[in-house]
Amino acid sequence: MSDVPRDKQFWDLADSFIQLANTHLNEVKPSRVSASALFAAARFNAFVITAATESKAQLIAEKESAIAYFLAEYEKMLRENIDEHLARYDKDTGA
Repeated sequence: MSDVPRDKQFWDLADSFIQLANTHLNEVKPSRVSASALFAAARFNAFVITAATESKAQLIAEKESAIAYFLAEYEKMLRENIDEHLARYDKDTGA
């Protein structure tokens, strides 16, 4: 999956998920929206991992490496996004 390019389609998909999450902020705390989004991503990625295998034995054999991959990707993306917020923090907060 790390070969997925960050092209226009990638960014459009990401933006559509963010827009959907933002629509829930009128009724639900951001932490609840975040927790639900994380759960949805985990559920969908479990499906993707399972769909990429041909047998239960293969899924069992590849489970830990798949989890390690997704954890590393999430950490990398989270750090990237926090760094973006830090770079414009004063501008965004008026500080």
